[in-house]
Amino acid sequence: MPDFDSLAVVIPYLLQGLPATIEMSMFGFALGFLLGILFGLGRTSEDKPLNLISSLYVDALRGTPLLVQILIVYFGLPSLGISFDPITAGIVAIGLNSGAYQAEIVRAGIQSIPKENLESAESLGLSELQIGYHIILPLALRNALPSLTNELITLIKESSLVSVIGVAELTRRGEYVMAWTFMPLEVYLLVAAIYFLVCFVFSKASARLEKKLSIPGYISKR
Repeated sequence: MPDFDSLAVVIPYLLQGLPATIEMSMFGFALGFLLGILFGLGRTSEDKPLNLISSLYVDALRGTPLLVQILIVYFGLPSLGISFDPITAGIVAIGLNSGAYQAEIVRAGIQSIPKENLESAESLGLSELQIGYHIILPLALRNALPSLTNELITLIKESSLVSVIGVAELTRRGEYVMAWTFMPLEVYLLVAAIYFLVCFVFSKASARLEKKLSIPGYISKR
């Protein structure tokens, strides 16, 4: 453990945890994106069993705390013979949780598509698969882009919960520094500032992309 006698030592030490934070957030978002498309389509399907399964997944994952889900994945699944290292467990838990929220985002995006677009596609003789691939998904994801980018920013902040299973990400490293210096206010304000800067960069990048695509901004509630 380094001697945290100055900011020149503390800041680089904290920033060493940032790659783990970004890695878990990005891969968790990617997993959630795939699940979101799958279960989002399921939520809008007229197939009752598929709709029911998708609804159960969304309600169960949104209705339980992410912290509990992380503990289940890391400590609970080994009893079933399924084990993950801490970072992978964090990615899996974050991805499963985010998938439920992204499924609702995708569902809302699909439902926002004007019926005239679908009727025009049908009149051109496109099959249901072609309409889904060429019309529904592109338009739904375009409409959902502001909410999806907001979800990514949310995951960056919520990845701090993975510190409970020993991942040396940003928050965990802040705990190490605090335990060494006994300066909780200063240390956690510094950690918060780093999170803010990272989220600020993603937020500005998202705003630019939305402006370029002329998408109205929207922030989903969690």
